[in-house]
Amino acid sequence: MNSNVDLPTAPRRRTRPPKRKTRITIYLDDEVLDEFRSRAERTGTGYQTLINAALRGRLEGAAGAA
Repeated sequence: MNSNVDLPTAPRRRTRPPKRKTRITIYLDDEVLDEFRSRAERTGTGYQTLINAALRGRLEGAAGAA
């Protein structure tokens, strides 16, 4: 076999970013979910993103009060 043959190099795959979110199932009151969906539509942001932000804000507020 000829060792002077240039073989095409395979493109490098990007490494996956570290996983930062976990999929869960949660039951919310219909009114709560409707409000988040309404706010999401008004702001152009996903309702799950808004729920996450509300939960994070509550946790950060609770940590400051403790």
